[in-house]
Order: sequence, then structure tokens, then C-alpha cells
Amino acid sequence: MMTLEKFEEASEAVKKVILPTNLIYSEYYSAQTGGKVYLKPENMQYTGAYKVRGAYYKISTLSEEERQKGLITASAGNHAQGVAYAAKLFGVKAVIVMPNTTPLIKVNRTKSYGAEVILHGDVYDDACAHAYELAEQNGYTFIHPFDDEVVATGQGSIAMEIIKELPTVDMILAPIGGGGLVCGVSTLAKLLNPNIKIIGVEPAGANCMQESLRQGKVVGLPSVSTIADGTAVKKPGETIFPYIQKNVDEIVTVDDRDLIVNFLDVVENHKMIVENSGLLTVAALKHLDFKGKKVVSVLSGGNMDVITMSSVVQNGLIARDRIFTISVLLPDKPGEL
Repeated sequence: MMTLEKFEEASEAVKKVILPTNLIYSEYYSAQTGGKVYLKPENMQYTGAYKVRGAYYKISTLSEEERQKGLITASAGNHAQGVAYAAKLFGVKAVIVMPNTTPLIKVNRTKSYGAEVILHGDVYDDACAHAYELAEQNGYTFIHPFDDEVVATGQGSIAMEIIKELPTVDMILAPIGGGGLVCGVSTLAKLLNPNIKIIGVEPAGANCMQESLRQGKVVGLPSVSTIADGTAVKKPGETIFPYIQKNVDEIVTVDDRDLIVNFLDVVENHKMIVENSGLLTVAALKHLDFKGKKVVSVLSGGNMDVITMSSVVQNGLIARDRIFTISVLLPDKPGEL
């Protein structure tokens, strides 16, 4: 059960491992939308994402026996780093299964915290199935990246900080992959102030939560296709789904093209690197009407490798008509150029 008491406990616990991510008022997005837009820059955390909150809080609640068995999880990258970092602080073994498509920077940083990394499958769901198999074979304690009330409670500490800093917030936007972040944020926000509107944001090519809410039950997508690798999830969490049904007011989906141009906007106007999944909430702003209201967009992470960054910048400049490219086919013989 996710209670106010548990959220308060989690908020105190995570202070040991998080960096302050005070709200940033965005003149750019405020001018674009007519509302007052604030950014919650979780991309500035030590591990580059909010995931360390839920991972650390979950591990802190385990018994010493459970920790000493070794920890295992599956992750597209940010939860992996959170678990690896927390495991290092507790002095226990961590095994992380990551999809083959995980950006190199996330793989290397996870290894840098001392974790054993295993690459398996093309998406998170494939990696998760393999991690469960390894947990069964080796007796490891599994730390789920999102479908766990304790993990989601740790993520909800974000809402505690937002409301303390901006008590009059009208709306909070949170990205959705499997649903742990939006579960924690929405549940705590509604406990503290039922009038706060919670908007979940998914990639259009991985809208498993939107489809599940539409059908009134957890359903899986046959496939996902999005550049937002951190939210490329086929099926949302079963355990946390009832909380999301109760507390999330609306789901918005965002096309990959919008993520690309918003990467440029955040770099140029806020001098921050935010990964594609973290950009979902600012890309969604143009789909909402909140003139005169105070809105917080959670920037969930900033772990993006340089090659991906280069490609996103190039495509963003093309999309904004700031540069153009020409492709010409020439016979491979002297004089043709």
C-alpha cells in the first residue's frame, strides 16, 4: 500500500543519494504556451536520471540476507545505473540485464559502478524475461524497474519536492515507460492535493499505458518503435496499474519528430542535455491548454551518447529548416563531379 507515511520515509531516505534538482522556470516554454512552465531537471542527478531514487529506497528496505544474495534487474539504462550505484553503496553484488540497443554511455556507466552487465534482447521486455530466469537460477533478489510499489514510492519523492517548492502547482507532466514514475508522482500528488492534474506522456510508438487504460486492463503491444529508448516498453506494470487508473488524469502521446526538435530547444534555451525519454514532457506541452496555470515538466534523464546526440542535432536542424542536405548519385569515374 502506498501511503503518505511511506512517501515521507522514502523522501528522507533518498536524500542520502540524490542531488538537489530545484525547479527551473522556463521563459521559452512559458512564452510558447501562455502558461508558467517549470522544469524538474532529474537529468542532473549523479547517475543522470531519477531512477536512483526508487532503486536506493527499495534496496534500503530489503533485509541484509536479501541484499547479500546479490541483486539483479533489467533496464534500458537509467534504472540499471540506479541499482548499480545503490548496490555499490550497500557493498553488494549487482547483475544488470540490458537490451542490446542500450546506448553505450549507459552500459559503460553501469559497469563503472561495479555491476556485471549482460546484454540480451532488443527491448526492455526481452531483457526482463532473461533477468527473471537468471534470478531463479542463481537466487538473486530481483529489483523491478517499475512494477513495484516500493520502487514507485521512491520515485514519488519527486512530487514531494515539487509541491514543497511550488505549492500552487496546477499540473505535473511525467514520462511513462512501464509506469513507475507516473505512479509514484500521481499517487503522492493526489494525496497532498487532489486538485493537481497529472498528465502522463508516452512515445506514440510505445503507448502501452494509453492502450491499457483504454481497455481497462494491462495489455501488451506487439512491438514498439521509438527513439526514446528509456520508455520503449511493450507492457506496463500490473501491480502499479490500479494506482495509475485512479490518479492519472490524462495520457498524451508524442511523435519522435517532436522529441528531436525539443532536444534543440532545451540545449539552446536551457543549456541542458536531456535524453529523448526525458524530453517527452516538454514535447507534450503543445498538446495541452494551460494558459495562466503553473505546470511542471519532469525531465527524467540525461544519459545520451555522443553519436545519438549528433544525429538528433542534425535531424533537428533539418526539421527546423536551419540546414538542408543534398544527396546526389554520381557514376564512379573521373570527371563526373
